[in-house]
Amino acid sequence: MSQDHDKVPFAVPSFAAGVAERVTETLTSGWVTTGPQVAEFERDLAAYLGADAVVAVASCTAALELCLRALDLPPGSPVLTPSLTFCGAVNAILHAGLRPVLVDVDEDTLVPSEETVAKAAARTNPLAMVTQNQAGYPVDVPALARAAGLDRSRVVEDAAHGPGAARDGVKVGAESHAACFSFYATKNMPIGEGGAVATNDPGLADRVRSTRLHGMSKDSWKRYLPGGSWRYDVRNVGLKANMTDIQATIGRAQLAALPGWQDERAEIVRRYDEALGGLPGIVLPQRRLDGVTHAWHLYQVRVPDRDALIAELTEAGVGTSVHFIPISHMTEYRGLLGPDECGAVPVTDRIAEELLSLPLFPGLSEARQDRVVSVLTGALRRRTALAG
Repeated sequence: MSQDHDKVPFAVPSFAAGVAERVTETLTSGWVTTGPQVAEFERDLAAYLGADAVVAVASCTAALELCLRALDLPPGSPVLTPSLTFCGAVNAILHAGLRPVLVDVDEDTLVPSEETVAKAAARTNPLAMVTQNQAGYPVDVPALARAAGLDRSRVVEDAAHGPGAARDGVKVGAESHAACFSFYATKNMPIGEGGAVATNDPGLADRVRSTRLHGMSKDSWKRYLPGGSWRYDVRNVGLKANMTDIQATIGRAQLAALPGWQDERAEIVRRYDEALGGLPGIVLPQRRLDGVTHAWHLYQVRVPDRDALIAELTEAGVGTSVHFIPISHMTEYRGLLGPDECGAVPVTDRIAEELLSLPLFPGLSEARQDRVVSVLTGALRRRTALAG
């Protein structure tokens, strides 16, 4: 068993310099729920992304549900979604009263391709689609929308892994009808909890802004501004899914630090590539990067005997994770979707048993990364020797 000082955690949240002092200022301002800091954060994030509007919410999962509900689709409408995704994304479809239709992934990129989307669309008549930027790889949303036979206004982008990613110089979220971001503790721009919707549709922005707070026509900040009125209306059935000024204060500081953190992530990835390239028994993350700026939220490799390897790495003090257990493998969804739907993603089923996410976070020292590489290399070489 390794000593504590030798351990390498899977992820450590980074916080910008001075963030604690800025939070203290907010705490003593007299306003801590949704208010001026949320509005400033929304403007800051929209400017960074190049988006027309941003609406801050409680989580990416809430963002997905709010955007899906805003499509006003008939109950039970089919919505395409990758099976290789986080359960929250599928729960958002179900909570919106819609029906998930599973899409297989491309073996190299780990995201749906035009071919897999078209194949899934042929099984049904999809009325919407949720895309996902697995590990930070930005999908080609217009191409996938065409493959699904959908207008881009029917595509909700799960960009939980997306901050910092771009395609042909355009940041994820800049030209989206609805791109949903996550600020969970392990994400590229951690707040702890929180999410946001970036959109080029002012109607969607207004709808999400209202629906995030019970469907009320005015939040507390607007009601209690000088000259404001306590009266409000409820125009649609909403959720309690607003962001607080405390979260937004953290988010504004984190956003300023994000470009530097992205540079650190890219350098850590470069070192992994250099150290692990050519090692028998491992497949490195996809390399289709023409015109693509990868966010590198995750460094996902594919390895044989994955579960046993995780146990060996854990014993040696190296933290890892798996992204994700496919939706088609989970009891609740298997019961809801049925065996035919869950059996429609053979590539996902196969590669999901090989996926392993290695430590990747700003502040991961070269010494700690060398330890990850050393432990992993030794374990893989022992397996190669036994197999030979």
